[in-house]
Amino acid sequence: MLNDKIYRYERKYFITEITGKDIDYIVKLHPAMFSEIFHERSVNNIYFDSPDLNNYFDNIDGNMYRVKSRIRWYGRTFGVIEKPVLELKIKNSLLGRKESYPVNTFKIENDFNMQKIVDVIQNTNIPEVVKIGIKSSQPTLLNKYDRKYFLSADKRYRITIDTNQVFYRIGFQNNYFLNKIKDDLNVILELKYNKDADDDVNHITEHLPFRLTKSSKYISGIEKIYI
Repeated sequence: MLNDKIYRYERKYFITEITGKDIDYIVKLHPAMFSEIFHERSVNNIYFDSPDLNNYFDNIDGNMYRVKSRIRWYGRTFGVIEKPVLELKIKNSLLGRKESYPVNTFKIENDFNMQKIVDVIQNTNIPEVVKIGIKSSQPTLLNKYDRKYFLSADKRYRITIDTNQVFYRIGFQNNYFLNKIKDDLNVILELKYNKDADDDVNHITEHLPFRLTKSSKYISGIEKIYI
């Protein structure tokens, strides 16, 4: 288990008016001297929710305490999935943290279904209460996007920039992933930092010429695919 007990802030900016390259340029010119710390890579997620979408409505209703479950991996979206991680993203008001559990390699093919997810989770060294939580839910969304990573010179603030989002419908039974929606226009910038850095965050945000938004890729994906 990679249990991160540190609560962090995540400020999100949903940007529609300029391109990802222009946003990169703005970030690199920031007085905090952000520099790219990792190569750009594709992020993939399978999100889980209750049959009546409790997680979705908790977010819509603005409930202060929320838990979101997903399996995350990097690289190719389909085929053999290597180094997947089950993540519980725990949100308490504006602060959040993650609990992460490495799971076994699996495949996503045209007959991928909930039972295959259950088999992967069941055969992994994960606390039983977490296994029960996943088995009592269902997959609701598969998404993919490209992410860049930046770190301020004082190493207190991190920015990620997400582009080229793709959303796929995924359900309990066999999935063929034919129903998908691409979003090549909108960009999501996230500013992440520990709780003790909040007093100085205005020095960061005042040089980001974007509007702070309440943005969730899960909520966006559910609304694009299902509504």
